[in-house]
Amino acid sequence: MAQPRFQGSDLIDIESQHTSAGQGHYDSNPGRGTTTSVGLGDNGAQAVEEKAGPAAPYNPDDPKRQVDEMRHIGTLDRKLKSRHVQFLALSGAIGTGLFVGSGQALSLAGPLSAFICYAVTGFNLYCVTNSLGEMAAWLPIPGAVPIFAARYVDPALGFTLGWNYWYQFAIGVPIEVTVSVVILSYWDHVVPQAALVTIFFLPMVIINCFPVRIYGEAEFVFGAIKLTTIIGLIILMFLISVGASPSGERIGFKYWHDPGPMNEYPGKDGALGRFLAFFKVFIQATFSYGGSEMVVVASGETENPRRNIPKAIRRVFWRILIFYVVAIFLVGLCTSSRDPKLLNAIDRSAAGAAQSPFVIAIDNAGIQTLPHIINGVVLSSAWSAGNSFFYASTRVLYAAALDGKAPRLLRFERFGVPYACVAATSALGTLCYLSVSESAAEVFFWISNLSAVSTLVVWASVCVTYLRFHYALKHHGVPRESLPYRAPGQPYLAYFSVVFCLTIAFFNGFDAFFDGNFSAKTFIPPYINIPIFLSLFFGYKIVKRTKFVKLEEMDIWSGKAEIDRLEPLWPVVKPRNWLERIWFWIA
Repeated sequence: MAQPRFQGSDLIDIESQHTSAGQGHYDSNPGRGTTTSVGLGDNGAQAVEEKAGPAAPYNPDDPKRQVDEMRHIGTLDRKLKSRHVQFLALSGAIGTGLFVGSGQALSLAGPLSAFICYAVTGFNLYCVTNSLGEMAAWLPIPGAVPIFAARYVDPALGFTLGWNYWYQFAIGVPIEVTVSVVILSYWDHVVPQAALVTIFFLPMVIINCFPVRIYGEAEFVFGAIKLTTIIGLIILMFLISVGASPSGERIGFKYWHDPGPMNEYPGKDGALGRFLAFFKVFIQATFSYGGSEMVVVASGETENPRRNIPKAIRRVFWRILIFYVVAIFLVGLCTSSRDPKLLNAIDRSAAGAAQSPFVIAIDNAGIQTLPHIINGVVLSSAWSAGNSFFYASTRVLYAAALDGKAPRLLRFERFGVPYACVAATSALGTLCYLSVSESAAEVFFWISNLSAVSTLVVWASVCVTYLRFHYALKHHGVPRESLPYRAPGQPYLAYFSVVFCLTIAFFNGFDAFFDGNFSAKTFIPPYINIPIFLSLFFGYKIVKRTKFVKLEEMDIWSGKAEIDRLEPLWPVVKPRNWLERIWFWIA
């Protein structure tokens, strides 16, 4: 028998007292009871399969069984390596929100306000990913979020989050397809818009029909392109700001003095106007950061999740935060928030990189050709982000189906691919064809706002779930020192995130209540997600008569034994030279 991770505990073998009811405390000297293996059952409960008995004795050292368990969880394969996981989060987060959407934030609020908003939202992301990462390292399963919510808070919240999380990611598919069409319009072409939508949408469907390893390799390539581009842009913005460009102009903090570091919200003057403009940027920053927690969604298909998930959370977060915050700061130095090119591009919903403050800074510096290259990278980034959202949505929906919170049909899979969930996401993805009859920029506005508010509601729910998990560990006597991953600053970071997310979600549509400004366009996108979320929660709670999970009844053990048993079996590769050390740091 492999040695337990926690010396003297029963966290490798779940004893008979640790059933799916969640009873029992952290036992420092357990007896040898019946070993159980816990997985996701057909009726949504945790199915407990007895492994002991004279007819079929359980042998944890059986090589065939070890290999089988290492490769599978449920019916999905653990084929994503560390480098795939690292770049998966980058692909979901670094996209049009940074390259193009940052221009709207800069023009509305000014460079200092945009910088602060992206920094604060980045800190909130840190709170969310660490909360989610601690739970996922304890129990890395496909989808993760809805199952955690059902176990630790209320089955109704698990149902609601399963569908809301699926919607949040799935709606990202038509968003990014629509954006890809807009970006391509930067160049003159005669291809019908419906054909362009199909060209961008169909490959996403095809790639997600292949085993997860193919998807992982595709996102690794696109993630590497994004990473190289954003590093190059940061260096270039710095050089432009100090005067090392063809124009020779040393910009410094010129635009922070004129027109100023903080803009006023249209129609509102003084400190109130500056605060409202500042507050409005939070929703754009949230949309930009959305998808960064995607690495945890992939925990059920990740090799050695106890090592790779915490590693990805620590590294990817800091990379994204640095890339976003530093990039926003530098582009705010190089591009005026009142630049006529920027304002004109936003007013007329100009195509692709024309709205990008990076491209405008490059153009003003007298650098030729590079804007076309940047537009190509932005195009690949938009498509890659949509592909990542497609993948994440299918896994979240599959997890909800396994947990009994979605129709049984959605459990259908072959070759480790949940094809029924792929079909469901594809159906919602056809919303991208709305851009054929409507302005693509108008469609982007509507569904990006829906996505951002959905992200805030999900992030708040994740942190509420973590708080329940945190206090359940205390109740069961599990010391934090024994956790596979200990998130710093908890539970205070989770409390901060709940307050932050709900505040932004409830007040982000404040401008709809200004005199003469109330309309469907100003009111529905900011607020439609909230009644939908509450309707799903209370509807399921009333129909199924679910109850709030008490700490003493909370199931924190089921499914954990397999991961504990497999953890020592995963090979740990150590770098042999300085080149491998660099590569190991990157991936």
